[in-house]
Amino acid sequence: MVARFGLALVLAGSAVLKLASPGSSRASLGTFGIEGEVSRWVAWGLLVATELGLAAGVAAGSDQAALLAAVLMAMFAAALFGALLRGRAGAPCACFGSRSTVGWRSVARNLALAGCFAALPFLPERSLSTDQWLGLGLAVALLVSLGLAVAVLALAREVGMLRLRLGPAAALEIPEEGPELGARVDLIDRFQRLPESELGLAVFTSEGCHVCRGLEPAIATLAGDPAIAVEVFDEVAEAEVWSELRIPGSPFAIALDPGGAVLAKGTFNNLAQLESVLATAEQRRSGTAARA
Repeated sequence: MVARFGLALVLAGSAVLKLASPGSSRASLGTFGIEGEVSRWVAWGLLVATELGLAAGVAAGSDQAALLAAVLMAMFAAALFGALLRGRAGAPCACFGSRSTVGWRSVARNLALAGCFAALPFLPERSLSTDQWLGLGLAVALLVSLGLAVAVLALAREVGMLRLRLGPAAALEIPEEGPELGARVDLIDRFQRLPESELGLAVFTSEGCHVCRGLEPAIATLAGDPAIAVEVFDEVAEAEVWSELRIPGSPFAIALDPGGAVLAKGTFNNLAQLESVLATAEQRRSGTAARA
């Protein structure tokens, strides 16, 4: 029974370590040819669920679970061997945490575990007392609770990292940067179409700006909206405009009403922040109309 419980802990520990570092363990699946974020999420989830399920089955004394675990370890060994043949030695495999790498030692470890799991059904068994079963149940419950706690902490970390990558939801509007709010600018004359019901959106970009290039499809999408007139001003080709309006850098946006008054402005790094410039302009225009 000790051997069963020890091997079950190995499986559960592998799953818990994957839950502790979901980002790196999912990325490690690329070592084995699994590409695409969705595919990696699915494969990662199946691996964790399979390891936890087999761990529970092995701990409960199921011979079928032990044999399936042996097959799983053999498959892991074959996958590692294939990665070695493709020249992926030293690449991350996340077998037991983010520090696990592809190598002959990993292949040998999985083969040894496969042999141990395959031998479990043939080991002599003795029945456990009531107290021993209660102790085993408590240990399993604690292990599951630990795994859930690690999973929640890992998820919180992933959400935090995602929010850091996305940045704030609104564009950065600094009064000293760009034209003064409420001022009328001649830039409005550069817009080809601007009926009374529309907003004008001036987007300032630079040729060497990687963020600007990445946002080109989003800017093009906004330009297709009939309620918004969009014009793009390059730093080199429109250097005079940049200087006149005191543009601090790219990407930068200015929202104008049909009369050329500056309603909103700000530096942005993604589509949501660019849309926030338009949302702020709409709010300010509505507020001005209500006061009038």
